Amino acid sequence: MSTALNDLSRHPIVQAPMAGGASSPELVGAVCEAGALGFLAGGYKTAGGLYQEIKRVRGLTGQPFGVNLFMPQSGQPADPAAVEVYRHQLAGEAGWYETELGDPDQGRDDGYDSKLAILLDDPVPVVSFTFGCPDRDALDAFARVGTFTIVTVTSVEEARTAERAGAAALCVQGTEAGGHQGTHRDDPADGPSAGSGGGLLALLTEVRESVRLPIVATGGIMRGRQIAAVLAAGADAAQLGTAFLVCPESGADPLHKRALTDPLFTRTELTRAFSGRPARGLVNRFMREHGPYAPAAYPEVHHLTAPLRKAAATAGDPQGMALWAGQGHRLARDLPAGRLVEVLAEELHTARESSRSAS
Repeated sequence: MSTALNDLSRHPIVQAPMAGGASSPELVGAVCEAGALGFLAGGYKTAGGLYQEIKRVRGLTGQPFGVNLFMPQSGQPADPAAVEVYRHQLAGEAGWYETELGDPDQGRDDGYDSKLAILLDDPVPVVSFTFGCPDRDALDAFARVGTFTIVTVTSVEEARTAERAGAAALCVQGTEAGGHQGTHRDDPADGPSAGSGGGLLALLTEVRESVRLPIVATGGIMRGRQIAAVLAAGADAAQLGTAFLVCPESGADPLHKRALTDPLFTRTELTRAFSGRPARGLVNRFMREHGPYAPAAYPEVHHLTAPLRKAAATAGDPQGMALWAGQGHRLARDLPAGRLVEVLAEELHTARESSRSAS
């Protein structure tokens, strides 16, 4: 394992950056204080808002923490005609929730350059990237200021691209993961709900045999035994998102937290219904009714549906919300974040001891 990655936290456990409010400074601080690596999500925030959250984390912990950024969407904007068709389809939802649909043309770069400038001017220990790979100049700039960089990948090709660009480590994401698939390119030919990645263990093995970088594995991990499994398969650490979503320090909506273990929600699927990019969530009415017709149009669809999702939460209706969740969601445990880290570490230790005894 990379000494730099190994030195970031006492346990090989990473709390995933969950955009939309779940990865609150309080969650990040509690995770870091317990000996794991916490991550703020920079996605969907202004540069100023992100800076204020970084200050709050620094006030809560002196341990290393990370910030995740969404890469700007490259290529041509989505087909306006396809977005307009989807807008008409959502008109009934707008009427039901008594709200207006959002403006799909609010920008495609998520304020990336401004956030980059903040993180280079006032560095944090770790920065990770989703939806693409920065160029070598950016990664070298972070290396010069002492920031450890991690690029999210969903294929061997993406892993090799990140290695060539100068990333310090990879976050290998299996298709079991909740929330957005971190693919570098969203191909409309993949269909309305397709993700291009594979299952975590197979993908992890392929990447481990193709690149020499340290690896953080993520996708459906909820127990210490699973952490032990990905470490045995070649990962250097495991990243968990859904497991931390229900913690009291998480900023996720209470409806979202309850839905993870509600018998009403029995399974997850990948869908473009809420954002225009494949993302895994609990199957609800909105996903069933609109998922098959949602275009490959990120972030246009995200902007379009934002008022609907907010109105559904205000109305107390989880059937209209984006209930992001990994495949292991029913294993979620309502524990304080620090205690959850301790339990995961204990389970990991027990699994490793059992493995040694068996051999």
